[in-house]
Amino acid sequence: MSVLKRLFAVLALLVGVVVAGGFVLPSSTHVERSVVIARPPADVFAILNSYRRFNEWSPWHGRDPKTEYRFEGPDEGVGAAMYWSSEQSDVGKGRQSIIESVRDRTVATRLEFEGQGDALARFTLTPEGEGTRVVWGFDTEHGMNPISRWFGLMLDRWVGGDFAQGLAKLKILMESGTPQGGG
Repeated sequence: MSVLKRLFAVLALLVGVVVAGGFVLPSSTHVERSVVIARPPADVFAILNSYRRFNEWSPWHGRDPKTEYRFEGPDEGVGAAMYWSSEQSDVGKGRQSIIESVRDRTVATRLEFEGQGDALARFTLTPEGEGTRVVWGFDTEHGMNPISRWFGLMLDRWVGGDFAQGLAKLKILMESGTPQGGG
């Protein structure tokens, strides 16, 4: 057997293992981080239920100061949307819209990443002591795409740190003064 045939056989075996292995991996990924903020749920909800102050605590805002933002729909609640566009690949382009809003309890958003698919994020607010526990969760489906399933294994490492950073910034924003709502 020639060296080229052996190389091709090894390559075909590796591709087969990656593809077959991908189908055994989970078809969805969930990432979650939380923080307790020394403010009542109503104050935290007012910030999360709008995109108007999103960049004050967003973990991604500082990555590209040239990012363009455009807002659409109502100032707050279901239908509020924010588009972003950056030439930097770690910021990219996309749209984020509020799809569910339960006063002082939950804000759910749909994330549409241009060229990378969609995901759902959810902020859940729970009274805790004198403050509010904020849980930021992220869910994405990989379907039958084995490569996407492999990437799903890395999402917690890639996105989890950003969520922790964003929640830490939100905590500082909320606890450093009198927060005002998004609208």
